[in-house]
Amino acid sequence: MLQAGMLDSPYSLTEVRVLFELARAEQMETGELRSLLDLDAGYLSRILTRLDGDGLIVRERSASDARRQLVRLTPAGSGTFAALDRRSAEEIERLLATLTGEDQARLVESMATVRRLLGAAEPGREPFVIRPPRTGDLGWVVYRHGVLYAEEYGWGTEFEQLVARITADFDPARDAGWIAEVGGERAGCVFCVRQDDQTAKLRLLLVEPSARGLGLGRRLVEECLRHARAEGYKRITLWTRGCLTSALRIYQATGFELESEQPGRENGLEVTDQVWSLDL
Repeated sequence: MLQAGMLDSPYSLTEVRVLFELARAEQMETGELRSLLDLDAGYLSRILTRLDGDGLIVRERSASDARRQLVRLTPAGSGTFAALDRRSAEEIERLLATLTGEDQARLVESMATVRRLLGAAEPGREPFVIRPPRTGDLGWVVYRHGVLYAEEYGWGTEFEQLVARITADFDPARDAGWIAEVGGERAGCVFCVRQDDQTAKLRLLLVEPSARGLGLGRRLVEECLRHARAEGYKRITLWTRGCLTSALRIYQATGFELESEQPGRENGLEVTDQVWSLDL
């Protein structure tokens, strides 16, 4: 990273970063590029002059404001960046090849921790990943449902046992599930399971308190609906409770309608059991 020629190229890390940003944005103002990379104006000008001289970029005045200079990659610049990007991926692949899958996951989690501690993320902009369940995830689903619903609603062991039975019935050959990660750590889940040939059930939607406000819950529900439609189901249902207002807003926003409700009890507390459904 610190050597003069990055990835066996004649370009420095900063010059390659300029190519990266232009490849991602297609076209940028020089002022925007300078602000994004926190570069001195003279330093950026020298970088652009070199890249221009090598035929990698084109600089032109904005048609709407002659004071603004626009920069974009040429076909040669796009090809140069693509080659560098490929070499970078190959180098990372070589570095990770000696690690087990578990150690690779630990590495990514550690890098995410460093990033989170050294730089504050913008509120509501934290990136997340949604993936299929892996070994150990079902145990986490049961544990976090038990802990969170006890802390937030006072529900007890019987509810945790219900969640354990649902996860025990999960059949990867027939059903589907998704685990959300934020910063390399589990932050949410949802499952789509078969009720009959025509009907699917949405089950066990959960979002960790630390990840709420990111749009994660809706994204998980939308993934569940996308899967149900792709599998040919005509209808999807879910069971929930009237006190789960955040989840209810997501269900309503994605098209679910209240089908029935009745009073119930959980750990000695009065609750309202509800069934919601959506025609696919």
